[in-house]
Amino acid sequence: MESLETRSVRGTLALGRKFAERLRVGDCVALTGPLGAGKTVLIRGIAAGLGLADQKLVASPTFVLVREYQGRMPIYHVDLYRTIEPAAELAGLGLEEMLPEGVVLIEWAERAAGHLPLPRWEIDITITGERSRRFEIRRLA
Repeated sequence: MESLETRSVRGTLALGRKFAERLRVGDCVALTGPLGAGKTVLIRGIAAGLGLADQKLVASPTFVLVREYQGRMPIYHVDLYRTIEPAAELAGLGLEEMLPEGVVLIEWAERAAGHLPLPRWEIDITITGERSRRFEIRRLA
């Protein structure tokens, strides 16, 4: 496991851009952490690192479940915050069609624990201060 800290939104965006260098078509990234931890900010950085021209396009897909962005590859941004049956809804989203085409980034991934594809990246975000965050990154096989 790798543990990294940021002290600002700008730092979190930079971490996301750097992390994106590790991602390849077929990768799934499961993000966990409390409300306001910076999951969407990190995804903005990842999307920028994957070639999305305008990171302002990245918005939490809370009410639509999935947003798609186009960078060097398709980027699928999934949010399970408002799902009633996350595991069932995740199965209906078509991850098996998304993964061979691009990268899947899942906010509130803990709501579908045990139902996410392997291998995958997991990023747990902890609020350590008003603007500081700790990111624990691990790869599950």
